[in-house]
Amino acid sequence: MEITEHIASLSEEGRLLAAAAEQAGPGASVPTCPGWQIRHLLRHTGMVHRWAAGFITEGHTTPQPDGGEPDLDGAELLDWFRAGHRHLVRSLEAAPADLECWSFLPAPSPLAFWSRRQLNETTVHRVDAESALGGPLTTVGADRAADGIDELLTGFHARPKSRVRSSVPRTLRVRAVDTDAVWTVRISDDPPQAVRTPAGAGGGSAAGQDGGGDRVDCELSGTAEGLYLTLWNRLPLAAVTLRGDRSVARLWTDNSAVTW
Repeated sequence: MEITEHIASLSEEGRLLAAAAEQAGPGASVPTCPGWQIRHLLRHTGMVHRWAAGFITEGHTTPQPDGGEPDLDGAELLDWFRAGHRHLVRSLEAAPADLECWSFLPAPSPLAFWSRRQLNETTVHRVDAESALGGPLTTVGADRAADGIDELLTGFHARPKSRVRSSVPRTLRVRAVDTDAVWTVRISDDPPQAVRTPAGAGGGSAAGQDGGGDRVDCELSGTAEGLYLTLWNRLPLAAVTLRGDRSVARLWTDNSAVTW
């Protein structure tokens, strides 16, 4: 995806999040984030938006602390969230292509990193807000969802902070049936190593051989959107098709919650 596409989608996702939060009300429970209410979701996401915008507008080249979550509620909290989201979008739109600032995952440029990262941050939390309403979720396009899976598997969980580990090496394949995207995730005592393989290279049955001749213990397949939300633990494993050793999938769902 292009940076401009990320920013345009971020703008829409933030509006959808705010609309769902307003409809649900600040005290509504968020089923996808046990223990959270809508007020907690708005405070957290709004804080992240402002934190990210600070790197873009001020050009910090080292990690900076966030500004903390506000002691706001109700309409005032919603207005605060919307203002921070607008500021983030406008900051990205105005940023130069050669922006130099700190980032924490591999990306073609800091601007590419922050536009993609904040889009996925906001999309996942928009799903959280909509889950509080108990109705259907706004669709995530296949290409966008595949891009989000790629960030999660090859970015977040390549970091030393990933808790997806196994003393016995295991291999998880992730196949998006509505795109050409296939990932092979090797799980061991070290951070997971995920590679996106060409279409057809992950052939063979689960618990059989992948395209490189190595054993695949488990495969998750489904639409890119279904996989994206499942891997982010916003949908249950039942939302995708599982073949092979279910314990490998559980290893992911039980340990993959992202921490900064």
